[in-house]
Amino acid sequence: LFLDRSDAVELPIKFIPRYAGCYHCQILLKSSCDVRVYEIECVVNTDQAEAELEFRTPAYQAVIQDIPISNMSSQDWKLEAILEGQGFYGPSLINVGLGETALYPLMFRPIAEC
Repeated sequence: LFLDRSDAVELPIKFIPRYAGCYHCQILLKSSCDVRVYEIECVVNTDQAEAELEFRTPAYQAVIQDIPISNMSSQDWKLEAILEGQGFYGPSLINVGLGETALYPLMFRPIAEC
């Protein structure tokens, strides 16, 4: 059965999430001759934030900055870190539990003056 656009019915939905996360819901539509259930999953991301860190340390001496990552979503997070730039080190994976704040230890170890 193929329906053309004239047979389509719009169902506007307004969704105002409080936090980032994954939200599930069901929409039940009933008529005298039909019942339909639609499963909807909405994934909400926060706006990207920019930050600037300045590291000052003598050459060959490491400095570590713990960066807090707060998970206010409805599920646990398993995050992958991709570090770019010479002299930066940190774990490649970090887990942040539901409602928790984890510290990501970003290390800078310069091999020369820069």
